[in-house]
Amino acid sequence: MPRVIIDSLPECAEKYVDKWTIVVVDVIRFTTTAATALSMGRKVYPARSSDQAFAIAQRLENPLLAGELGGNVPYGFDMTNSPVEVTALRQIPSGSFTSPERPIVLVSSSGVQLLLNCTAAADVYLGCLRNISALVEHVAQRHENIAVLGAGTRGAFRREDQIGCAWIAERLIEYGFECANAETSALIDKWHATDPGIIRDGRSADYLRRTGQVHDLEFVLHYREDLNVVPKLAPDGSLIDALKS
Repeated sequence: MPRVIIDSLPECAEKYVDKWTIVVVDVIRFTTTAATALSMGRKVYPARSSDQAFAIAQRLENPLLAGELGGNVPYGFDMTNSPVEVTALRQIPSGSFTSPERPIVLVSSSGVQLLLNCTAAADVYLGCLRNISALVEHVAQRHENIAVLGAGTRGAFRREDQIGCAWIAERLIEYGFECANAETSALIDKWHATDPGIIRDGRSADYLRRTGQVHDLEFVLHYREDLNVVPKLAPDGSLIDALKS
């Protein structure tokens, strides 16, 4: 039978790149930001560091640099790793500073690190609360062994990523997958039918409140299951919508 397993933190990737299809989950905020940008038709290029982001930007036409490292926006960047700020770009007229033709180079402390640790895998997707249905339907029909990996933050498997991973795994079980270990089954049981508002009590939510970014927290909680987009890591290092490739 096809199997699903849940694990976490960027360093776990090496256990799965050889034999598993990987789904990266970083609900606050990388995978939500990336899925939002792709849904708007933006090209997205993940970068591990600010130096790598500037190197990628040099080969693109008029890119936007977005992201955070350690919670701080790197010097010279245009915006932080924010689904709210990315969504606001659609209100900017074409031909202006943030016109829709501009690709986004995206950096984050944990989510991008995990994603780029997975590059040796044959297929790597991104999941968030906005695209669970579209993601699960796509991967369940194409892959047998799926590792759903939460990015975590500062060595902790944060509750928003536990919820995202558990909900994705639970939906895969409905498609006929089985849990690969007891830990996966326990996480599904823990977060089954939970109110996502519990994310407000987590450390990531506390950080967003303390730094004046609560709008991103409310965005994550409000926009759920509303995107028909499946971000996938492409051979050139960009993110593409697997539904359109």
